[in-house]
Amino acid sequence: MKEACFLAFDLGASSGRAILGKLEAGHWTLKEVHRFPNAPLTTEDGLVWDYPRLQRELKAGLQQALAEAPHLAGIGIDTWGVDYVLFNRETGAIRRLPSHYRDARTLAVEAEVRNRITPEALYRRTGIQHMRINTLYQLVAHRRQHPGEFENSYFLMMADALGRSLGGDARTEYTLCSTGNLLDIRTRQWDWELIDRLDLPRDIFPPIAAPCTAGGVLSEALQRELNCGPIPIWKVGAHDTASAVVAVPFEGTGGGAYISAGTWALLGTELPEPCPSPEAERSGFTNEGGLSGTIRFLTNIMGSWLLQEIRRVWREAGREQSFAEMEALAREAEPCRFLVDPNDAGFVEPGDMPARIRAFCDRTGQEGTLSDAEVVRAVYDSLALYFCGKIGELEAVLGRRYSCLHVVGGGTRDRLLMQLTADALGRPVVAGPVEATAVGNLLGQAMAAGLLENLEQARQTVRSSFPTERYEPRLEENMRYQGAAQRLAALMRR
Repeated sequence: MKEACFLAFDLGASSGRAILGKLEAGHWTLKEVHRFPNAPLTTEDGLVWDYPRLQRELKAGLQQALAEAPHLAGIGIDTWGVDYVLFNRETGAIRRLPSHYRDARTLAVEAEVRNRITPEALYRRTGIQHMRINTLYQLVAHRRQHPGEFENSYFLMMADALGRSLGGDARTEYTLCSTGNLLDIRTRQWDWELIDRLDLPRDIFPPIAAPCTAGGVLSEALQRELNCGPIPIWKVGAHDTASAVVAVPFEGTGGGAYISAGTWALLGTELPEPCPSPEAERSGFTNEGGLSGTIRFLTNIMGSWLLQEIRRVWREAGREQSFAEMEALAREAEPCRFLVDPNDAGFVEPGDMPARIRAFCDRTGQEGTLSDAEVVRAVYDSLALYFCGKIGELEAVLGRRYSCLHVVGGGTRDRLLMQLTADALGRPVVAGPVEATAVGNLLGQAMAAGLLENLEQARQTVRSSFPTERYEPRLEENMRYQGAAQRLAALMRR
């Protein structure tokens, strides 16, 4: 197997990294060469992304990578899903700073979309979980607010827009645009009938590119500025979860259950074909694109967003707490005394999360005033229970049982959450790799470059390169969580 170095840009909803990956004799070595925070801006247009700054961070990361590896075999970019950038077709300029998926603008169009197509019919067509953050709702809201911006324009999903700024082509990658609620689940192309029904102009929709294919070459201007050659830009699994799932170290071809744990926790499995059944819709499962023709059959759970917001609120109040300190705080509190629904609508937007958690507990009749430790512990216990419940729903929808749960991503650093998840599930949790999204990005590039033949060979390099940690369930704690699961289910029905 040929030696090569690739650069993975992995941008999440709270931070971004540039990771240099070297593949040699079937083994990966990684080096982080650049890291930066990624937070939305609050403007008169609402909650938006600082797109020009992201462009500058990519150039800075590329400069650092070239200092380490002057002869890169490629660049790949993955980002969060559903958000997009609208471009003027003539000038190439962006129409406005791209909106953040948590912006409230989509609240006003949910009823309008339901009047044009029922949620059930929409799910049958697209197989995508009903969420107002989806690109479909964002485009409808955008056109209602700024109809003139759709004239002579086209959009690209976030990773492709950033790739375009480096010299990439004006196509949008399949796994990323599959998150938007606008693809025909059968053809895996734009659903033109749906697009017409929503009164969205067809000409704003770009061509769709398959993952693991060529996506352009670094621009001549950047080649001159950075004193480098024409580096290929590869279309990877541009949705960060698509890349993360590639790096799940499944054995064999049967797949398994996984969580990609970050700001969002994406829980599901890998399927050869979509499953848009009524049972899947009722359980909130979505059918998003994966690599090599696979489907990521999963559901979105709030994940570490709740902990991130608690930490932010405390920091703004002058109380700095690391995630490790928050984990230690949770260990001090009584298990399962307070529980919340992690996916409650009141937790979606930024705000005073500790107050919202206390309000949820008060509203649902959980007596007592929550201490700070109990606020954090409520998130931990509730996430573990929610994961367990969703695994049960996944198994019921598909008629199969999973012997263990694979967890990848930054959330695997939280050893307490991993152990509590194993306890609640009553089955082992296998955690790692931590840098799953960046690793999957690198795997996609290596597959595009012809250095890895298929998913199984790619995952073999993951198993040989990155350690995992196994958490065994504790019987006494499992019994505690079985009782708590019934309480949480009752609270969620109130």
